[in-house]
Amino acid sequence: MKSIIVAGAAVMVAALAYAGPGEMYRSAPETELTEAKLLDNVSCDDCHMKDNAMYDLGELRSEKAVIPLMGVLHSDPEESSRIVAALALCRIGDARGTFAVKRAARFDRSEKVRTLAAWFYNTYVQEGSFEFQPAAPPMARNN
Repeated sequence: MKSIIVAGAAVMVAALAYAGPGEMYRSAPETELTEAKLLDNVSCDDCHMKDNAMYDLGELRSEKAVIPLMGVLHSDPEESSRIVAALALCRIGDARGTFAVKRAARFDRSEKVRTLAAWFYNTYVQEGSFEFQPAAPPMARNN
């Protein structure tokens, strides 16, 4: 009896470690409410709140978030928001979103966004799509 209780406790701890405490008990309606709130926050003026919401939508693999995230990736003035949108779209894996990330990797106005979009695409969508060159070492100063 004691070994059954210990085994049951071990399984419960492993499940909590894998899923996280909120994931084991989250019901479908609660997930939908969370997703709806996160979608609202994508259009928020607070950059930090928007970035967190986009990241969470990517982790939830929210298909409903694809179009709003594509809008952020295409037209948000903040580099950080476009980067997080690219990551979230790659994590979701929808073909429309991953195509938008691939285009951003080639045509975004920011080199940082282009580089990270390409890296996310390589990591989460299709390895080998983009080639990365190691950075040149900094030149030594002659004194």
